[in-house]
Amino acid sequence: MNLVLIPDKFKGSLSADEVCDAIAEGLGQHQPAARFRRFAASDGGDGFLDAVRATREVSLHTEVVSGPLGREIRAEYLLDPASGEAFVEMALASGMVLLEEGERDPLQTSTLGTGQLIRSAVGQGARRVYVGLGGSATNDSGMGIAAAFGFEFLGADGRLLRPVGASLGEVSRVVAPREVLPKGVEVVAVNDVSNPLWGPNGAACVYAPQKGAGPEAVEQLDRGLRHLDQVVARQLGLEAGTEAGAGAAGGTAYGLKVFLGARFIGGTDFVFRLNGIAEYLEEAAVDGIFTGEGRIDSQSLQGKLIQGVTALGAEHGIPVYAVCGTCTANREALRDAGLTAVIEAANPGRDLQWNMAHAGELVREAVARYFADHPISGS
Repeated sequence: MNLVLIPDKFKGSLSADEVCDAIAEGLGQHQPAARFRRFAASDGGDGFLDAVRATREVSLHTEVVSGPLGREIRAEYLLDPASGEAFVEMALASGMVLLEEGERDPLQTSTLGTGQLIRSAVGQGARRVYVGLGGSATNDSGMGIAAAFGFEFLGADGRLLRPVGASLGEVSRVVAPREVLPKGVEVVAVNDVSNPLWGPNGAACVYAPQKGAGPEAVEQLDRGLRHLDQVVARQLGLEAGTEAGAGAAGGTAYGLKVFLGARFIGGTDFVFRLNGIAEYLEEAAVDGIFTGEGRIDSQSLQGKLIQGVTALGAEHGIPVYAVCGTCTANREALRDAGLTAVIEAANPGRDLQWNMAHAGELVREAVARYFADHPISGS
């Protein structure tokens, strides 16, 4: 029996490799002859560099940059000298993981550090920079990234504004540098989010509450995003606010597009092309694919990893099983999307901290219980 493992990490408790270990151990209790093939995965968010590093010969570069609240931090990016490609993970410079819970405030955070990583990669000779979006603590529409490349955002009184979410609605003028990128250098925004920049489904309304914004802050940020979009359209002649994906990472995708000329690509598909999973499924007789994440919710089927994996399963006629801590999504919708089963691991009688501390054991036991009653037939 041949099985493929391609889960996301369980944020805060298990790495993707540890999830794979737990699934393999649980299933192995009933089907010890099963063989497992692991593939690195990412939708462009947290873990993007790990997924790239598992598939490419790259060098690791470290840069001191500005963290989301302006504190100096050390952040890494990858460079492939042979291809001239660099890989930047936004979460490492501007991510939620860099802040304590009480520090989270998308009105005050900035993407400046991500811009500094991109600039460093270009300075090291990169001709194409892939920027993995996701896990951000920011909602500045990429103003911080633009500031790292010399853009200035001025208020009505001519003063220089800080490139943070609170400044979005105050921008009266955008001053662009003479040269943004050297000729022939391309930036690519990697993500699977389809949200526009502003509006009910935009960056602020959908994602800012997860980053610490209350209702008033969400409203202020959404107004600010729309305002900046109007200023950019008027002054730079660029309209991208309503484009699908512009709202990714607090509008960072929008900023990359209008300020650095970036194009958008899907994160899951990009990583799948790197790791060669489609070719493997074509050539090997695979009996099942396992994916999963810490929590499966309504957003799990909106362009994220699980949706990409179910599409692969449907294309190749292979059942797909999802393992998670908890599932709040509609089960019928998940079945319609192509999941054969969703296996929940959390113990509902225990609190979140306990479940996270025992996540590996819980996943192993949940998988073992499920497949005791639902064995997989081998090819």
